[in-house]
Amino acid sequence: MTKLIVTEKPAQAEKIAFALADNKPIIKTKNSVKYYELTHNKQKILVGCAVGHLFGLAKTKKNKGYPVFDIDWKPKHEIDKHSGYTEKYAKTLKELAKKADEFMVATDFDVEGSVIGHNIIKFLCGKKDAKRMKFSTLTKDELISSYEKPLKHLVFSQIKAGETRHHLDWFYGINLSNALMTSIKNATNRFRIMSTGRVQGPTLKLIVKKEDEIKKFKPETYWEIFLNGSLKNTKIKAKHKKEKFTEKQEVKKILEKTKGKKAFVEKIIKRKINISPPAPFDLTSLQMESYKLLKITPKETSSIAQKIYTLGIISYPRTGSQKLPPSIGYKKIINKLLKNKEYSVICNSLLSKKVLKPVEGKKTDIAHPAIYPTGDVAKLQGKELQLYNLIVRRFLSTFGDTAIKESTRLTIDVNKEKFLLSGSIILEPGWYKIYGKFAKVNEQILPEIEKEDEVKVKSIDSEEKQTQPPKRYTQASIIKKMETLGLGTKATRHLIIDALSQRKYIDGIQIKATPLGSTLINTLEKYSPEIIDEELTKSFEEDMKKIREKKEKEETVINRAKKVLIRILKKFKENEIKIGKELIKASVGEDIIGDCPKCKKGKLKLRRGRFGLFIACDRYKEGCKTTFSIPKGSLTKPTEEKCKVCKYPLILVIRKGKRPMKLCINKDCPSKKVEIKLTSKKCPKCDGKLVLRKGIYGAFYACENYPKCKYVFSDKKTKTKKPIKDKQKKQL
Repeated sequence: MTKLIVTEKPAQAEKIAFALADNKPIIKTKNSVKYYELTHNKQKILVGCAVGHLFGLAKTKKNKGYPVFDIDWKPKHEIDKHSGYTEKYAKTLKELAKKADEFMVATDFDVEGSVIGHNIIKFLCGKKDAKRMKFSTLTKDELISSYEKPLKHLVFSQIKAGETRHHLDWFYGINLSNALMTSIKNATNRFRIMSTGRVQGPTLKLIVKKEDEIKKFKPETYWEIFLNGSLKNTKIKAKHKKEKFTEKQEVKKILEKTKGKKAFVEKIIKRKINISPPAPFDLTSLQMESYKLLKITPKETSSIAQKIYTLGIISYPRTGSQKLPPSIGYKKIINKLLKNKEYSVICNSLLSKKVLKPVEGKKTDIAHPAIYPTGDVAKLQGKELQLYNLIVRRFLSTFGDTAIKESTRLTIDVNKEKFLLSGSIILEPGWYKIYGKFAKVNEQILPEIEKEDEVKVKSIDSEEKQTQPPKRYTQASIIKKMETLGLGTKATRHLIIDALSQRKYIDGIQIKATPLGSTLINTLEKYSPEIIDEELTKSFEEDMKKIREKKEKEETVINRAKKVLIRILKKFKENEIKIGKELIKASVGEDIIGDCPKCKKGKLKLRRGRFGLFIACDRYKEGCKTTFSIPKGSLTKPTEEKCKVCKYPLILVIRKGKRPMKLCINKDCPSKKVEIKLTSKKCPKCDGKLVLRKGIYGAFYACENYPKCKYVFSDKKTKTKKPIKDKQKKQL
């Protein structure tokens, strides 16, 4: 009997294989994909992996217009040209399935992981069900326990909830985006990539409304009065009790009344404040704290956390829970962390407690507990190490003692005008000491004082100020707002923000709606407000939660979504031309790359032809046939900059998984010439010699017999971290 275990990613497959193997697993390769053969308690096991989703939803019929509801699951490599790499993983799993008699799913135990695992079992293994491993860490002990005590069946409530989400996101995303682009085409005979969706639209609406508040804001002048002086040889600055004055005349009267008068401490109020330890991290609170303390964006935080999870040193990060159940083994984890010098003193202190009980938050997640360190060790550096330290200290802090702060509030009398002065001091640091540098503690220490003590007045002055407009959202605060309103999921909210930025609807670190983003929302609000209705989106999220809880059927929710969408699009169709005309107004100028270098009169603009996007002069009707190609499979943006070498316009090229790069549109620019230097090094795959090539992606070694021999190598000396891929070779 042979058992096949399927995982979501290669790193998980490796961890599971080495954890379960009685001896060392045998590493094999099929279709250039690694898989593992091993025995566990004399049971033969194969461990194969996916790379995320191997299947996606696509149309089953060729039809134009909208709405479209005829969709089904298809292999990702067949529906997305950028997902060609998934084909070899699907092919390998299908071949491994033929060798297996039993099947077990070990993908992430959440909605998305459940869908990924079910599709593999259904489409590649040809089975309706399988056993299910459930784990929150990739530690050896938990993986063995999860394997030996699996769920007997797949969790179909989670699978159905995930499938419903995919259907709703496809229905709304594809149909609404198609409707927007069609409206522009039918109204103006122009093409413009536009998108919106079930979550994207309401989220953009939040940002646009905030921008409207800022634009409508009118600052108002007010005054504050301060007493500058000293108390027991300590400099102080006390503020008038009224805080804000709107009448200049009242300010003058108080300044005259207090001029040259003595000041005394009239009242002293002291109170102790207990500050409880923080709750453990769920993904959203980790993203918020990481952005606040480490300046790491929510998207990057999610990516880094996922990476260090696969190393086995933290639990699954895409959780909505703030609970730490005793089953994770508090003492066991702290004893492991004790070996790290940075935490040894803290861990010893916690282990000396009679009872170890963490503070917990309100949020729960049926799939996973809150984020916690496993205590296992891995080499980290840079942002990975910073984020790991934050997670460890947050976890340890939940077991800490309550911090105690003493606050002091003084009332100072100056000829019956009252001024207030506040101070605070930490009496017991408690969990602050554990959280370390991440605990932002601001003490304002006042001297020992008594009632009737005199305050030496240096001056009493007024300061003219203006009210400030509302603050724009940051990447962290908009995600928190989305969570509050029930928009999106913990794993997708940062992706929604990224999509809005890619579509040029928003911009900036302090997020600002662009003219295009504002026009889109204002137009939809005018003609089709249901598209951006947050309550509608929230209701669907609640429906999917009911599916998970077995209180609602998948078909019922999908049919309701179709009916709502048909109603929305019917109204949209009635106003299609009006919508298209308004949207295109905001697009004017956004597709301009620069001045035409040939005719000197026209503007170079992005255009779409039979083979995709390209750049062309807008005076083609007047005879200027100047065109330029742009890299395929990329998002192209104008930069308003010129190449320093040839003075042609520069464009910003954004590719998935790569850093944005500025490129000159002139293919004959001297800066693009590839430098080739023959070396004495021999090619390990043939008899040729290696040449050092330098292109736009850096330097690398390649065989002189390319393309017959496709050997490529890079190292630190070439200043290229990754080997050059086939697509990059072709460009060179």
